[in-house]
Amino acid sequence: MYERTMARQRMTERKRILILFSDTGGGHRSAAEAIAEAMEASYPERYTLRFVDALREYAPRPLSSAPVLYPEVVRFPRAWELGYRIFDGHLRAKALTIAFWPYVRSAAHRLVREQPADLILSVHPLMNGPVLRALGRDRPPFLTVITDLVTTHALWFDAGVDLCLVPTEAARAKAFAHGLSSEQVRVVGLPVARRFCGPLGDRVALRKRLGWPTDLPVVLLMGGGEGMGPLMETARAIASGGQRLALAVVAGRNRSLRVRLEKVSWEIPTRIYGFERRLPEMMQAATLLVSKAGPGTICEAMNAGLPIVLNGRLPGQEDGNVRFVVEEEVGVWAPGPQMAAQAVQGLLANADAMERMARACRRVARPRAALEIAETIDSVLQARPANKNTRISYDRGGRRFRDEGSSEVRDDVAIQVHHSCAEERQEDDYGQPDQQN
Repeated sequence: MYERTMARQRMTERKRILILFSDTGGGHRSAAEAIAEAMEASYPERYTLRFVDALREYAPRPLSSAPVLYPEVVRFPRAWELGYRIFDGHLRAKALTIAFWPYVRSAAHRLVREQPADLILSVHPLMNGPVLRALGRDRPPFLTVITDLVTTHALWFDAGVDLCLVPTEAARAKAFAHGLSSEQVRVVGLPVARRFCGPLGDRVALRKRLGWPTDLPVVLLMGGGEGMGPLMETARAIASGGQRLALAVVAGRNRSLRVRLEKVSWEIPTRIYGFERRLPEMMQAATLLVSKAGPGTICEAMNAGLPIVLNGRLPGQEDGNVRFVVEEEVGVWAPGPQMAAQAVQGLLANADAMERMARACRRVARPRAALEIAETIDSVLQARPANKNTRISYDRGGRRFRDEGSSEVRDDVAIQVHHSCAEERQEDDYGQPDQQN
């Protein structure tokens, strides 16, 4: 009885973290889950985390159908690009947010009322403005984690957030351009699941476990969780190139594509997979990755030291990812099946280029991103007063903290929040030690 009572008491003492996301693409949920995983690993039993797909569960129609419609919409990339660019500007995004407020007002207020929290974390650009407005002045801390590497849409940035955690220096520059201050923005990398962040395993042993040949280079071909893009055509172009190599094709949740791939009589050793949980091992075992320019896949490959051939991208949203991969020299851009196959042939014939790319991947990778975000969240929450009834007000820059009922303005807490994660840390099973910016 005593143990059950104490367990209930510990549960009620936990601070509540609300994570806002939506399944418009796999990256938002993946980032949210990676952060939650890091929170549980670093601070077990300290916090209660709650995930809310705010579009699906709260948004009015037809916005609530966005998670269902997204896979169909992105099949028309030019239309997607047009819509993306029309509202990608500081003033245009602000005007859109103001215009949409009457449409989403009741939904945003209902979300805030039904989902009380000690800290709110948004990993989706459509959540920030409306939820901040519904919260009002006296509110819990609000943090944004941006899940696009470079081409970050203006809707990501709201000057009312307390912290905006970004994956790259280019994203930080965009934040400044959209009115955020240096105290509000921190470069942490893109959070990916812990299983993609561990030390590299033995390639030969991994290949034996996967049933892959150990005497051939292995090309890993992916199209994201939904098996998007011309995977069949790209696989056929690579396999028919006359080169000695093996191929591993991941069709994701695209069952019809997997069935068609399995019916092919392949010229080279080829293995076909559906939705695959062993991707970390596969990336470490592979020689080269061919994939669309999704930010999560790029960062997972860099953590594995795996050179990349990008064969497609979502216009607008993923344009900057291509520039990032090429400029950081972690891969090449080869759009379309034939160019991708030619790039594979050229790279596999150039051992020096492959080694340079592998080294660049290890240099650029930030495997501790999820842990840094968890540490930042913990710093913010530990800085809050112990009295649950005490509220904290923030200025628009998130630079000053005031305890309600007191005239004291606590700049010291702001310093702690913004800089507590800059201390040196020991290497752990997430990979490399933290790199200072």
